[in-house]
Amino acid sequence: MLSARNLFQEILENDDSYQLFCSIAASGEAQGGWENGRIAALVPETMRGLAPKITRHGADEDKHGRIFNALLKKRGLDPVDVPPETDYTMLLEKQGIGLAHDKLRRDERLTERDIVVYLSHSRVTEQRAADQMDMLVKFFGDHPEVGKAVKQICSDEDNHLAYCHEELLRLARAGHGRAIQGTLRECALTEIAVYRDVSLAVMAHMGRILKWPRGKSAVLAGGIHAMYAFERAGGWRRMVTLRMPERRDALGGPATTAPVV
Repeated sequence: MLSARNLFQEILENDDSYQLFCSIAASGEAQGGWENGRIAALVPETMRGLAPKITRHGADEDKHGRIFNALLKKRGLDPVDVPPETDYTMLLEKQGIGLAHDKLRRDERLTERDIVVYLSHSRVTEQRAADQMDMLVKFFGDHPEVGKAVKQICSDEDNHLAYCHEELLRLARAGHGRAIQGTLRECALTEIAVYRDVSLAVMAHMGRILKWPRGKSAVLAGGIHAMYAFERAGGWRRMVTLRMPERRDALGGPATTAPVV
């Protein structure tokens, strides 16, 4: 039976596919850590109160990268180069979503509009991350090798999502509501297409590594396209709604730094 659980189990059990999966995840988290660190350093003076939370967000992302690398090391594997067509973060940047790395490399203060863009981009991508980690916890939360890691990352992603909701609602009350809604919609519609393309690319690489028959690869690709059609038809709206979270001030404390594996 072809299911998400069986698919991830197959990837987990093969060293080469596991190596690629963890390397892609570690690279994306490291990029997110760098981005948040730079944004925290460049926050406009009118929003300096956000800097500690953005710093915490970046520290969490760095920690996740270390966790994935620790999982590789635990199995005696080294990280591998990430194929560019699977680089979710960089492909989003190429589509103009989020703050460009060129802007973040300059030592110039960001604007309030930039922070709206950053938080809106984070709202969308953290929804995707939270959904993925919820699924992995459901399937592998009790797994002896990866269970503790996926539970830790899942908890952090829930915090990140709560933080985005709370801060965007605060900014909406401060007069940025129209800009937030427009930016959220643009981010979501672009993200679902990038996620489709990255998913197809990752599955193609996994198929070659695991020697999947052509029919299996075709079914998986069809499922990815069907998910995109659902999201394009209206599923994307879950990524742009804002509600006050149960977890308030989710990033108000210090980050935990030790990998849990």
